[in-house]
Amino acid sequence: MRLGVLDVGSNTVHLLVVDAHPGARPLPAHSHKAELRLAQLLDDEGCIDSQGIDKLVTVVKDALQAAEDKGVEDLVPFATSAVREAGNADDVLARVREETGVELQVLSGEEEARLTFLAVRRWFGWSAGKLLVLDIGGGSLEIAYGMDEEPDTAVSLPLGAGRLTAGWLPGDPPDPEDVRALRRHVRAQIARTVGEFSRFGAPDHVVATSKTFKQLARIAGAARSAEGLYAQRELKRESLEAWVPKLADMTTAQRAELPGVSEGRAGQLLAGALVAEGAMDLFEVEALEICPWALREGVILRRLDHMGSA
Repeated sequence: MRLGVLDVGSNTVHLLVVDAHPGARPLPAHSHKAELRLAQLLDDEGCIDSQGIDKLVTVVKDALQAAEDKGVEDLVPFATSAVREAGNADDVLARVREETGVELQVLSGEEEARLTFLAVRRWFGWSAGKLLVLDIGGGSLEIAYGMDEEPDTAVSLPLGAGRLTAGWLPGDPPDPEDVRALRRHVRAQIARTVGEFSRFGAPDHVVATSKTFKQLARIAGAARSAEGLYAQRELKRESLEAWVPKLADMTTAQRAELPGVSEGRAGQLLAGALVAEGAMDLFEVEALEICPWALREGVILRRLDHMGSA
């Protein structure tokens, strides 16, 4: 069947269409995305402003049309941290439902972490052993660890690259004092969770997903996206540590000229790099592998599992 997943994230609204059936690898058929940056459309009270809601409704309508055009039989719509943490989340969800007919499921941060972990486990398989999975989104950082398809522990921290950029790095290039303050904040937040994971022992593989990690790996020398999903890609902490001060000295326009960095994501790349560096350092990770599957694929796999058991 043709299945669609509609991801209303902090940075983008992304429709992924796949051809799938239970027990088979989902094959991507179409991708439709719009950069909305909901995390940056909040008013002083932490609510998504009326202009932001209007834009979201329009983008969801466009995605529904794209899903219809591509013959999607089953659409799974969900929203993550930007909607979840908005002060007017119920109003936002109601407007979307009333004007588009779409009932967005709001995932908790832990659900995000668990579904991303499922996608990574299916990608690497059982032979990968104990996995530590890191995922930097626009609004949050998800961390999960485990041996099975369900992680033993999973947490979500408010350390998304978009959120941190908007709240901590107003300058372009940013003020060095702001960068230092953000670095301290990020590491203090991550340090609180390390003990929860360390009691399970060292992981066999550390894996990262998300656009932020992919772009950081690319500027550090990893294979281009044109080389395909199956090219092995990694990010070494040593390389990342060398790049962080360079990114801090650059303007957004200069970062956008780096290999693999999109213009829309360039502004928040430094904040993402500080989170990645802090996580790798505090979890004592020398190198991590990049997984092409993440939350959207986890949602698809979970839906297929439920179909197969029905």
